[in-house]
Amino acid sequence: MTRPLRVALLPGDGVGPEVIAEARRVLEATGVALELEELPWGSAFWREHGRMMPEDALEIVRGFDAVLLGAVGDASLPDDVTLWGLLLELRQGLDLWANVRPARLLPGIPCPLAGRGPDDVDMLFIRENTEGEYSGVGGRAHRGTSAEVAIEASVFTRAGCDRVVRYAFEHARERRGVLTSATKSNASRYGYTLWDEVVRAAAADFPEVRVEHVLVDALCARMVLDPASIDVVVASNLFGDVLTDVAAALQGGLGVAASANVAPDSGTPGLFEPVHGSAPDIAGQGVANPTGAIWSTALLLEHTGHADAAARVMSALESAARHGPKTRDVGGEASTREVGEAVAARVADAT
Repeated sequence: MTRPLRVALLPGDGVGPEVIAEARRVLEATGVALELEELPWGSAFWREHGRMMPEDALEIVRGFDAVLLGAVGDASLPDDVTLWGLLLELRQGLDLWANVRPARLLPGIPCPLAGRGPDDVDMLFIRENTEGEYSGVGGRAHRGTSAEVAIEASVFTRAGCDRVVRYAFEHARERRGVLTSATKSNASRYGYTLWDEVVRAAAADFPEVRVEHVLVDALCARMVLDPASIDVVVASNLFGDVLTDVAAALQGGLGVAASANVAPDSGTPGLFEPVHGSAPDIAGQGVANPTGAIWSTALLLEHTGHADAAARVMSALESAARHGPKTRDVGGEASTREVGEAVAARVADAT
């Protein structure tokens, strides 16, 4: 007998609990045998314990097959406290070195670019997830004086670059055969020149993939002017973060975008989350779009070997995008729960 899929639900802050409730509803509708456990970590946990999650959080997470995260962030706490106290600690502590973000415009979702449709927006971003600009190396000296200094050091290792670049090549080979490397080696003389060298070296092992080296600012412009020309993008931690917010806008907004933080072939549980933040301005109103959280559930299912269930979830999401119900951010009037219930019903009908 196949053991149940063990998933930790980490609703987090703001709209996180609302969208995770609907993602859970859809996950349970798939018919996959599940063991679900909710982890009460986040800003409320910090106010009670002085930290975002317990000291043995990494140990706890390793006992699951995957984690589904809602959002982290609270207006009463500094952003660096909430981010470094939970999300980045999980990514780095578990060595979840690949951040996978599909950016596809679903039929029925409006695109902000006039005349563009689903055929124009279908990109996949592979973001380095544990080093680069978000390595956490640096410090501050002479605080509070006119001589105060802040140093933030980017860390690029050949091994770290190589593994994420090769992973991106593998995805490009499976898709349309084009890999775009986002770089800034004209200004960053060390980290990005190493990055470029790694990409060129790896390209020799993937002769069927066409490689482009594009400066990140030019790539932002191209995403707006000609999104259909982009297939798979591999980028550093910072560049991947920025580029995927642009991509999310093209696919209908941050409420639609999904992501997976994974360490491929390691056996380490992945962390799956919508791209949006905690959105405290709309928390509790029942209007947050659960699409990104539900799409993240599809990524979770695919990563854990449940491809059929993942396909049913995506088919149900596409049906809801095309025919409704939809939340107001993508042209509808439905509540968070109404969208979740409709998607779950379609998944159940297809099971």
